[in-house]
Amino acid sequence: MIIEIKVPSPGESITEVEIASWLVNDGDVVVKDQDLAEIESDKATLTLNADKAGKIKILVDAEQSVAVGEVACTIDTSVAPTEETPAVEEAEQTGGPDKVEEKEKVANKDKTTVAKEYEKVKITPVAQNLMEEEGWSLEDVMNGLHRISKKDIQAIKNQPAEEVSGSLSQGLASVPKEREVERQKMSSLRKKLSARLVAVKQETAMLTTFNEVDMSSVMAMRKKYQNLFVEKHGVKLGFMSFFIKASALAMQKHPMVNSMIDGDEIVTPNYVDISVAVQTPKGLMVPVIRNTESLSLAQIEDTLKQLAQKARSGKISLNEMTGGTFTVTNGGVFGSMLSTPLINPPQSAILGMHNIVDRPMAVNGKVEIRPVMYTALSYDHRIIDGKDSVGFLVTLKKMLENPELMLTGGDELEKLVLDL
Repeated sequence: MIIEIKVPSPGESITEVEIASWLVNDGDVVVKDQDLAEIESDKATLTLNADKAGKIKILVDAEQSVAVGEVACTIDTSVAPTEETPAVEEAEQTGGPDKVEEKEKVANKDKTTVAKEYEKVKITPVAQNLMEEEGWSLEDVMNGLHRISKKDIQAIKNQPAEEVSGSLSQGLASVPKEREVERQKMSSLRKKLSARLVAVKQETAMLTTFNEVDMSSVMAMRKKYQNLFVEKHGVKLGFMSFFIKASALAMQKHPMVNSMIDGDEIVTPNYVDISVAVQTPKGLMVPVIRNTESLSLAQIEDTLKQLAQKARSGKISLNEMTGGTFTVTNGGVFGSMLSTPLINPPQSAILGMHNIVDRPMAVNGKVEIRPVMYTALSYDHRIIDGKDSVGFLVTLKKMLENPELMLTGGDELEKLVLDL
């Protein structure tokens, strides 16, 4: 029986997608639910799965645009998988059939056979790794070098004898690289992201305000309770959950930061759905953690872990990336000291986290070295005034420097006691 595998719809308003790559070859025997291809739209990257087991026939080339609902491939279910089929699963784990074939080629090549005239040639560890990746022997490399010139011979002749052997290995690195330019087609996701970023700059009155946070208390808490936290909740306690939770609580005092413009109206949700920027091989994605104002730190960490894994593996759904009311992005993991993050429309604000660096600070009239993070809030000045933007960051700073204030929504305990 021949069954058709059609291109699924990533979401409303999307009528065309792109087959980014096939994860199997034409004619392969696949098993049920096996990933067949990666599909890219202007909003997400999805996978095409096998409904049944059988022999696959590919009808659409990779990097080709196809309409939603079009048949991408067929599966002949009369061809049953054999005991050798698990090799397909190995292909998925190692990057596809081509990678498996390449690795087998490298494994089968006898790298120990070296011509006698090359036995004393020294190879650096980096060069050796590159040779193994390409499946090349030393003889292959030496045969591929440029023609030896008079200048090369004179350079060796003028060196001390003990340096001659070393210069041979250095000669491998001195071969000039060809001046080539690589061209790669921009994916639908990247094109959509580019258009959105340009639109943000043109259509919003974006400003950025900054503050610094002493991370001593949060770091001390993580160090003291990390093992107990992992033992009880099964997930590590990171910095992101503190910032997400503190942001959600700070919005209770500054709800305009959680607002957005819809035509002639300002919409302010009574919930906080925070989008978290995640870097993936396909580009930047922003999965959404919903109702963060009512989640614990452990629940935030667990949800964030699951969404990040889905985003990086291309398994995340469009519904899991839509509907956010505020965004948090962490450039600090890449070493960023300071930045002005771009708003994620239709949201009106985004919080930028950065790296933590030991800096001198004035504490009770004395200079002390403290771990400090610079924070940045970019906001749409059309609906968020300076009072709310600056006040939001100050409230966030207070709760991060005194995590116990998260229990009171940022209010000092004395004020609660005095009913102020």
